[in-house]
Amino acid sequence: MPEPTDLPPPSAGEGTLRSRGGEGSDAAGSSCARHEGGALSGRWGPLSRPLLTQGPPSPAEGGGRVWRVLALAAVPLAAALWAAWPAPLPPLDLAPANLRSTIVTDRVGQLLRPFATADGRWRLPVAVEGVDPRFLAILKAYEDRRFAEHAGVDPAALARAGWQWLRHGRIVSGGSTLSMQVARLVEPRPERSLAAKLRQIRRARELETTLGKTGVLDAYLALAPYGGPVEGVRAAALAYLGREPARLSTAEAALLVALPQAPEARRPDRHPERARRARDRVLDIAAARGVITPAEARAAKAEPVPSERRPFPMRAAHAAEAALAADPASPVIRLSLDGRLQASLEALAAERAAAAGPGLSAAILVLDNRTGAVLAQVGSPGYLDASRRGAIDMTLAVRSPGSALKPFIYALAFENGLAHPETLLEDRPARFAATYAPENFDLTYQGTVTARRALQLSLNVPAVELLEAVGPARFIARLRAGGASLVLPRETAPGLPVALGGLGITLTDLARLYAGLARGGAVPEIVRRAGVDAPEAERRIAEPVAAWYVADTLRGAPPPENALPNRIAYKTGTSFGYRDAWAIGFDRRITVAVWLGRADGAAVPGLVGRSVAAPVLFDAFSRYGGEPEPVARPPGTLSASSAALPPPLRHLRADVPRGPGQAAAPLRIAYPPDGSRIDVGHGEAAPAGLALKALGGVPPLTWMVNSLPVEVSARRQSAWVPDGSGFVRISVIDAAGGSDSVVVRLE
Repeated sequence: MPEPTDLPPPSAGEGTLRSRGGEGSDAAGSSCARHEGGALSGRWGPLSRPLLTQGPPSPAEGGGRVWRVLALAAVPLAAALWAAWPAPLPPLDLAPANLRSTIVTDRVGQLLRPFATADGRWRLPVAVEGVDPRFLAILKAYEDRRFAEHAGVDPAALARAGWQWLRHGRIVSGGSTLSMQVARLVEPRPERSLAAKLRQIRRARELETTLGKTGVLDAYLALAPYGGPVEGVRAAALAYLGREPARLSTAEAALLVALPQAPEARRPDRHPERARRARDRVLDIAAARGVITPAEARAAKAEPVPSERRPFPMRAAHAAEAALAADPASPVIRLSLDGRLQASLEALAAERAAAAGPGLSAAILVLDNRTGAVLAQVGSPGYLDASRRGAIDMTLAVRSPGSALKPFIYALAFENGLAHPETLLEDRPARFAATYAPENFDLTYQGTVTARRALQLSLNVPAVELLEAVGPARFIARLRAGGASLVLPRETAPGLPVALGGLGITLTDLARLYAGLARGGAVPEIVRRAGVDAPEAERRIAEPVAAWYVADTLRGAPPPENALPNRIAYKTGTSFGYRDAWAIGFDRRITVAVWLGRADGAAVPGLVGRSVAAPVLFDAFSRYGGEPEPVARPPGTLSASSAALPPPLRHLRADVPRGPGQAAAPLRIAYPPDGSRIDVGHGEAAPAGLALKALGGVPPLTWMVNSLPVEVSARRQSAWVPDGSGFVRISVIDAAGGSDSVVVRLE
């Protein structure tokens, strides 16, 4: 039958939850048994829509006549209640009612992604403090005007319901309070009897005693059915309005009050017109009872009713999924992510991946350099985009980094005294290990260039030459010591091709290594949960001076088109066959790592890091906000032109003609031994000098401490007076470019 719209407003306590089904169930009471779709049914069910067949007495009848009728009805009603009073009840089990959907939030509590409960319901955590006061006022006015005064049961509402029952021979209104409705939601019962109603009354009083008024309201806000699997006002606000219930318009609040009384019949996504009529009726009653003004009611009625169900939020989908798998028992998981930045970078990744071509994926990771906290993690352009394999988290996928590892080759060379940013390198056709002949990306050569310029232009030959000098195995060991998990070709020793991307690494590990450069060489541990203290960094990728040399060099790298220079230190990379485009940049505050490519590893012609990934990197930095801050310069750095450097640092020379009497033995430090602890009398009036001894090599020898030259000598024995205690790296370089280093602790 059609929904009645000309009925008078219900009195407090008249509301009852209605069954799912057709609109006919919206006009009459029915049992309130829970069903699998999330709605409830029940003639006695709490929160169904109040319907009266008998309005309040007219002024002509007078209030006395009403109370005389009620008094006459009270005798048989009391006798019936006494006869039907149930036996003592066991304690109320609140565990099922306390079941909530797990939600993942950002660092300040903003919702990123909710997950359905095990039985497929969306029941999000919510409390009175998180709901618009306008909604609460309309709810109480419509459902339970005396909620603040009664102890779970409203005697006046029950007496009126009993009088109507006796007069009409059927249930006209249930007389349920919000507490009784919560009792029915917590303990649903299928039977339709007076004993069941009395049980509900007793449970309502028990809830009031156990939870208090605020707790009862919290339970209602979380359990009220809204159609299908949607339960609770927070889930309903997100599903139908696309927003949190903390701020609602008058029309939205009235709609959310009206829906639970017939959740299936009034679902806006299926029956928007019925939902509108129900909302307007709630507005009329709220205006009649002084909660809103008639003008507000008219304005609210003019607002359209949503006609579709919106998807629940799914920001940081990969990070949220991983967090849930790691901690499935937590009802609320708070990540270190910045929700605003995450949303902005997700939109950026989707936009740039679409522009780059069909089937392309993209990933962006942002780290807080100070703490190692993940501020944004975009694993793909869209989690549900099957055409781009969006369910794969590309921040954790192992890919070839191309030239993105070159800065760490230079850092190791700087650290070991093999080179300085102004050391001259040769960018000419060359053959290494008899068979390996690298070429530059553009197939041209720059001739003699400084190490600074070679790194800024990402020249291949100088990088391979430096790697040969430091040793591929040593380079791989340093990356692993920094915490990177590397994948090398099976059954092969590390070779020179690793300089140009001949290994596998994840975007996350690459971002950590670059963050280490921003932190003076100390690689941070990744922190993914908010409120977790950052552990002390124990891994190093470079010494402070070498790390700063690299950071200062990369800050001068030519920016992509339409970007300002000298703002961030960054490096790009393109893997062999145009399969991966990388761009990683940092300043003192944050590190941003960007990857684009196909998730299946297929080649993409024209996919070049500088032209595809670098613009995304600079855009991501601008969305973080604030001016980039350069990395702090540590003490002990050497600023000099190529000509002013010590002779062994002026030019990287692999082969120097050896004259008569020159030793051909490899250079090594004989004293102090590596890893030793040496008492140099620190704190005394005249601290002792530290003897330095070398074997082999081609004089003159240059001794360096922490990447700074301390003496150039034609002899293989020297001395150095320390200026303090602690760990120091001592290096020696000969005229042929040979070198050796040790780390000792001075006490």
